[in-house]
Amino acid sequence: MTDEELTALALAADADVEIDPGAPSLWDLAEPRAGRLLPDWYAPANPVGTRRLRGWRRNLVFGLVVTFVAIDGVGMCTTFGPVIFGS
Repeated sequence: MTDEELTALALAADADVEIDPGAPSLWDLAEPRAGRLLPDWYAPANPVGTRRLRGWRRNLVFGLVVTFVAIDGVGMCTTFGPVIFGS
């Protein structure tokens, strides 16, 4: 759908529609999660019982983090693509 079509649908919607008092809430239908602020479909929980990285995998992750911090530290941004030196 285009933005124009979505705008037309939003403007055509009746804002004075009454909601049935007996209609269930989405939060009442969803599985209750004590202490959770966001639903699982938006921000799933970390898996329980995952193994910690060891050996070369841990070194690889550490190296990548250090590399990105160093690149950002010297003023180059790596968010939008490869780092290009010069013009």
